[in-house]
Amino acid sequence: MSVQSLLPRQLRRLAMNLNPTMLKFQPPVNRNMRTLDRSFFITKVPLCVVSFPDPRNISLFSKQFKDCILRVPRIPHVAKLETLPGQDNTSNNDNDTVKKGVLLHDSITKVDECYQKLPKEALEFLKNANAEILPYEKVLEYDFWKTDEILRAVLPEDLLHDIPTGFTVTGHIAHLNLREEFKPYDTFIGQVILDKNGRIETVVDKVSSIATKFRTFPMKVIAGRDDSLVVEQRESDCIFKFDFSKVYWNSRLHTEHDRLVSQFFQPGQIVCDVFAGVGPFAIPAGKKKVLVLANDLNPDSFKYLQENIQLNKVAHTVKPFEMDGAQFIRESPRLVEQWSKSDGGKILIPLNNNNRRKRQKKDDQKTLEPPAQHEREIPIPQEINHYVMNLPDSAITFLHHFRGLLKGTNIKNMPWIHVHCFEKHSNDEEPAMEELHKRVYQRIIDELQTDESTLAITQVKFHLVRKVSPTKPMFCASFQLPTDVAYAEQ
Repeated sequence: MSVQSLLPRQLRRLAMNLNPTMLKFQPPVNRNMRTLDRSFFITKVPLCVVSFPDPRNISLFSKQFKDCILRVPRIPHVAKLETLPGQDNTSNNDNDTVKKGVLLHDSITKVDECYQKLPKEALEFLKNANAEILPYEKVLEYDFWKTDEILRAVLPEDLLHDIPTGFTVTGHIAHLNLREEFKPYDTFIGQVILDKNGRIETVVDKVSSIATKFRTFPMKVIAGRDDSLVVEQRESDCIFKFDFSKVYWNSRLHTEHDRLVSQFFQPGQIVCDVFAGVGPFAIPAGKKKVLVLANDLNPDSFKYLQENIQLNKVAHTVKPFEMDGAQFIRESPRLVEQWSKSDGGKILIPLNNNNRRKRQKKDDQKTLEPPAQHEREIPIPQEINHYVMNLPDSAITFLHHFRGLLKGTNIKNMPWIHVHCFEKHSNDEEPAMEELHKRVYQRIIDELQTDESTLAITQVKFHLVRKVSPTKPMFCASFQLPTDVAYAEQ
């Protein structure tokens, strides 16, 4: 194999193996290890250290003779040597209690080698500074090595081309999607990831592809706690509590949640979240004083949606529903009308604690004035402003339920529809973004049972949410429901 044919990752590995320094500071290898033995990775590296009577010479020597000192990532070139006599060993100030020295380049492993390998100027400096060169043993333990370094020292050589160190974090859970060839080593991989990431308590692996209509997937706990998969995730200044094994949650969609809430939703508007899950769109919108009808068919999602509404104190702006998405779309105008009637056409927004304290202080100062209101009113509109459809596998197939949705009403302002979808393509093609937009657009107008004269492609805003894989981009297509579709025969 020629050097030109090597991949960049392979070139880096080749360079590391040819570099004596990098090779010396790699963990020991044991490709037969199946149960993690942390003691195996203890490594002792022989070095030399220079001790200066005057500690000011430490920085002077390090600056003037940079090529003579140890330069290895994560290992400081200044080392602690011994506690100075007569000092308080319990002091937290290392500068007062510990003598320090400078570690020399790792090519120098014995004191007598210094006189052959150090330049004349460096030796002269050490002599004038009355410095002493001493042997030094650097002990590297399991905690020193990174995740990929440990796994690279243990996994079979034919699997080293793509070490599985990537994962997403949800609450206290790290979630991996291990490829089939790595699954025999899942518990080892999970334990190393658990060890190297302090805030993680549980590591799970996706056993197979999403298998249920609720977008949940079978998972296996491969390291850490297996007694609870209920997590608390913070996002958009909100707290979301849910059972990670029973509901759909994707931390990579955080930016998309913020984008829609900040760019499209305005306080006082009505938003229908058709596939709300545990509330990542609905609850931040509710905190923004947007009025949200949040729906999800999954009983567990509905349970935690209700709990998160209470947890984030948005019960006045977010109403939960447990319906099929099609039914929810068809009934949404009636649900808004019911909300308006039940709350007298308005909702009362409690002042937050800071405003309440300010208002109370003002009332105390003006005792002759009538007491201030601790709530403000927001009228409940009769028109729905937005529908969010975050079910990318099939959301487009629900669009035909908007046909005739407003028939029999006199609503003039058409709602915006934000539909998420995948637009997969084969490995042997590289379609331009414009081509992918055209394909999504065609699916939309086909499902709406209309054509470009009613909804032109220029009226659709396309946003690339993320690429799930090189051939599976995820889009959000936003457009106003065409009047002809809204008032069509059902």
